[in-house]
Amino acid sequence: MTIQQIFGLQVLLSFVLFTLIARWYVSPRLAALPVDRALQPLLVLHASRHMGLVFLVPTVVGGTLPPAFAAGAGYGDLLAGLLALAALVALRARASVAIPLTWLFNVIGLLDLVNAFYQGLTHNVQLGAAYYIPTFIVPALVVSHVMMFRMLLGHPTPGRLDLPASAPM
Repeated sequence: MTIQQIFGLQVLLSFVLFTLIARWYVSPRLAALPVDRALQPLLVLHASRHMGLVFLVPTVVGGTLPPAFAAGAGYGDLLAGLLALAALVALRARASVAIPLTWLFNVIGLLDLVNAFYQGLTHNVQLGAAYYIPTFIVPALVVSHVMMFRMLLGHPTPGRLDLPASAPM
């Protein structure tokens, strides 16, 4: 297998894995919660995106990362992480800006991931020790973004049982 084939297979298998985890384990538990509470665990995952600043550390990425890619990916992840943290705090406080802030985070956060992935593939970026980010972490983040979009749009979560308001629990 070529390096590109290995990379593609690892990304694909991570997407399959995280989709199954979301469908079988996460979604059924979150479906029982009100949207504002169900979004919170997913935002916690994204609040760690400050770790994307590792793209700016030459000893981790091998020093060959194009500066434009490194800055865009690193600071884009930082922005997404800060927005996720702000949305999480707003949801916990039941602030009126919580849902709009979650929307803002979700759109910007997903666009950041798509852009970084596209830029990385277009410029054949070699990530050194940060290789695990697009092959393992990004698929988990994308799956959770999709879950949040579904919640924000009011679509039922896979495995969710919609009961009438008067049904006993």
